[in-house]
Amino acid sequence: MFDKILTVFSIPELRRRILFTLGMLAVYRVGCHVPLPGVDRGVLAQFFQGTEGTLLGLVSSFTGGALERMTVFALGIMPYISASIILQLLQAVVPYFEKLAKEGEEGRKKINQ
Repeated sequence: MFDKILTVFSIPELRRRILFTLGMLAVYRVGCHVPLPGVDRGVLAQFFQGTEGTLLGLVSSFTGGALERMTVFALGIMPYISASIILQLLQAVVPYFEKLAKEGEEGRKKINQ
């Protein structure tokens, strides 16, 4: 069994991918313990005591407790999605964003940036 593990690490491309994956997992685990600034942990703990058995409690268990600790990675991808939706709505209202959207690929790059 150890021979197979050593064989995996002898292939440079596979070793690089495995180490990258382990590194990203480590970054994620650290990010799940870094709290958001300005959040009162006592009030948050009191709020989550009453959520057992509710939908919010279920979501919190899916995040591994990161939602209860209100950490940086508990936000997930939602801020990006919200910003994307807001910018799409602004394209219909603000002439500058509308002009950028009509410029084609270069305008989309600028909006995404």
